[in-house]
Amino acid sequence: MDQDIVKRLAQQIGGSVIGLGSGARGGSGVVVETDRVLTLARNLHAAAVEVRFGGDRRADGDVLGTDWDVDLAVVAVSTEGAQPVAWAPDGAELVIGSPVIALGDPAGQGLRVTAGALSAAPRSVRGPRGRLIDGVLEHTAPLPRGAGGGPLVDTEGRLLGLNAVRQRGGLLLAWPASALRERARALIAGQATAPPRLGVVLAPPRLARRLRASVGLPEHDGLLVRAVDDAGAAQSAGLLRGDLIVEAGGDPVRSVDDLYAALDAAGASKALTLTVLRGTDRRELSVSFDAGQEGS
Repeated sequence: MDQDIVKRLAQQIGGSVIGLGSGARGGSGVVVETDRVLTLARNLHAAAVEVRFGGDRRADGDVLGTDWDVDLAVVAVSTEGAQPVAWAPDGAELVIGSPVIALGDPAGQGLRVTAGALSAAPRSVRGPRGRLIDGVLEHTAPLPRGAGGGPLVDTEGRLLGLNAVRQRGGLLLAWPASALRERARALIAGQATAPPRLGVVLAPPRLARRLRASVGLPEHDGLLVRAVDDAGAAQSAGLLRGDLIVEAGGDPVRSVDDLYAALDAAGASKALTLTVLRGTDRRELSVSFDAGQEGS
């Protein structure tokens, strides 16, 4: 990549890349609106955080909201003239070899800017709570530890995503703008972004079939309930350890993604019907979600 492009982008948006915290517990972020910074949820360890601009100015920020499904957080802090970085437009073509620039300010130790290219087609990767994040960007622009949460941009300086995961061989994964944009706007507006949460620990279908067979029960597709949270929605509905979830919202459950889809669809109604096998008995349970219950 032309080094003049890297130099231009460092000058153009470098002042909008911030450092968070200090030492091993630090991270990076990016200004996306006046007085609003995006970063990774994992970078934050309290409701307040120290934000560093350009390695010199320090300010106290408050966590405005987090969305663990996509490892996203918004921090409210005085950005004092740092220009928001614009989002890349929807539908921007991203293919193997597309040039990208990664930026970070690890714990406020100073701006880092590197160039690279997409090394794979955008793909789906599971986030911190096990949900699939579609369109994840794998790239070759190296960054040091503490740069997670910093922006990945195109050659125009538009935000393609947040750098999130370091892979073997030096490749990085960035959570894509397509998965972050609306969730970030909702967090900035003070709105909940996560779907209702059942409050269960599940065994995947393959293990569920083995466990049922081990106690003499017929094999069946579904998700086996290994544990139920106290006072959660599942417990209130009567879901028990050992139940096999076979349908959610009237649709078959063959994988955890089927259940996530049903939870997403239940967000507005705050209710979901589950069909379970309890031993060999088939039962329907009605799950109601409180407005404050979020998650997966």
